[in-house]
Amino acid sequence: MTQHADDDALELAAGVAELRLATGDPDLGPSYDVPGEDLPLDRNQAILQATKQVGSILKRRGHLFALAGSVAVYAHGGTQNLQHDVDFAIRPEDAESVAETLREAGLLVYEPPEDWLLKAACLGQQVDLIFELAHQPVTAELLERAERLSVDSVFMPVLSPTDLVHSLIAAFSEHHCDFGAVLPIARTLREKVDWDRVRRACGDEPMPDAFFYFLERLDVIAPRPKEDR
Repeated sequence: MTQHADDDALELAAGVAELRLATGDPDLGPSYDVPGEDLPLDRNQAILQATKQVGSILKRRGHLFALAGSVAVYAHGGTQNLQHDVDFAIRPEDAESVAETLREAGLLVYEPPEDWLLKAACLGQQVDLIFELAHQPVTAELLERAERLSVDSVFMPVLSPTDLVHSLIAAFSEHHCDFGAVLPIARTLREKVDWDRVRRACGDEPMPDAFFYFLERLDVIAPRPKEDR
């Protein structure tokens, strides 16, 4: 999600950590690694189906998690224009148990070169299990602020709008500064976001500050009072 790992990592290139495909734990439901021809034709619907399957598995085992990324934006009322994968935020200390739960359900789970997430495959879609958002570890406090929302009829915890937008803006850097991708999200969620809290959390970092100025000029958010500048 926010740190933009290589989208082609699922090609199982050399150097990828151990791969294991379980036969499927009947208590967690059927194996979800199905042939491509069985996928929904619509990519957005395929991503939603993968989201529901993984979210349901994690809920049944009682894992602490929250939906993140473009599907979280959709759950908060954004348009159904989903990106290339599904993102779940989990705590670093839960990563191994979450991975084992998904493997027991028949999903492929592996460690990419990046050390801030795990990857899985469900219904032909890439699933990122992220334990750092914007270079900060995912905490219980962050996940407890998540809102229980319906995702295509399945209820699951979803990052709060404020935390979701902060995770995207705080990730801006000199090497990744795609304002165009985050602008529609900021517009969609602007009335649900505590912008003062997002500004405080981002501090004086130059790229987030530039984006806030951009949002002000476009009348997406109110300008800061001069005395606060």
